[in-house]
Amino acid sequence: MEAATKERELSGDKAQRIVDAMRDSVAHRGAAGSTFEHVAREAGVSRGLLHYYFGTKERLLVEVVRRDAEIRINRLDERLSLATSADDVLDVLVTSLTDMIENEPGFFLLLYELFSAGRRNPDIQREVGQLFERTRSHVAAVLEAKQNEGVIKLRFGAEAIVSYLFATADGFALQALSDPERDNSAGLKVGAASARYLLVDE
Repeated sequence: MEAATKERELSGDKAQRIVDAMRDSVAHRGAAGSTFEHVAREAGVSRGLLHYYFGTKERLLVEVVRRDAEIRINRLDERLSLATSADDVLDVLVTSLTDMIENEPGFFLLLYELFSAGRRNPDIQREVGQLFERTRSHVAAVLEAKQNEGVIKLRFGAEAIVSYLFATADGFALQALSDPERDNSAGLKVGAASARYLLVDE
């Protein structure tokens, strides 16, 4: 837990270089092949610094996912703030998912790696769970705000809907990344229709 505390205190240029180096390493070598030695060399810092602040590779992966999730949530907030109809909201959600699958698949690969690590390490499982919970709560609050604006009318509780949408998106991403040659447009259309049903209580 001491390492986790130090992790949160790390900030600035070195922290960003370390996080970026781990993200790039996973994209090229996979999570299993991304050692502290590789990351330290590519970040231009000592291997000891990574151990000092993060303790383990899994904790560094958690930090990469946390920072990436913040960027994506901010981007989602910005796009949703401009939505004036349920179709606009739906388009933002679908576009966000397809954009990540096509242009940033490493984010999902990191999530799957952390899920596996969490099965062996309760601390990692707890941290990832807390990250997911914060993300779900944030997006649920955004949907509730859109409902208050009269843009959408939710059929169920916002957090329950977000939990379902995230689970569907994660599963869809897993299938798409496992078989890149497959045409997933029909499945995406069904998912979009399901999401629209949840967002528009007519």
